Amino acid sequence: MNTHLQAAQNAVLNEEDTWVQSDLLWRDERWTAEVIKNEDDEGWAVAMTLAGEAEPALVGPWTMGRDKKNPKPLSAPAFHTLVKTASEVLRRHEQQLHARLHKSLKIDTEQGRIQVLLDIVPDEDNPYATLTARNDDGETIAQIKVDAGFKLSEASAQAWAAKEFLRP
Repeated sequence: MNTHLQAAQNAVLNEEDTWVQSDLLWRDERWTAEVIKNEDDEGWAVAMTLAGEAEPALVGPWTMGRDKKNPKPLSAPAFHTLVKTASEVLRRHEQQLHARLHKSLKIDTEQGRIQVLLDIVPDEDNPYATLTARNDDGETIAQIKVDAGFKLSEASAQAWAAKEFLRP
């Protein structure tokens, strides 16, 4: 048999092996939904974990079955809803992280309107931030490295501009 054809067939088989659709576990190439016993009470929960991640992105309550003891089985519509919800949670988390690490404001100076940006690099060993000033044309007119705890405000940006963009 052609080795390329065999490799392609094995790749397809391996991909299909990752897909699971059982009552308490659904998995596709990106997400795993697992119904688990709720540690806080007698009910059930569902954990949504992104492939390659150790911790779930979302854990939420899961519905009891008709017997009021066992969990309701996972289904295609439920799985797709859970994927959409977990993806939205991750997206919001990324937006919050971006907003925390990247700040921007505009100030009026003698040189004209200036945009001041603070970009924090959350390095575990040596966190720092970069303070950048840009003119109306988007050209960088100053850039310096500052402490990761630097607080960007209109007052701190104005003070930096007043010092002709030297170290604040």
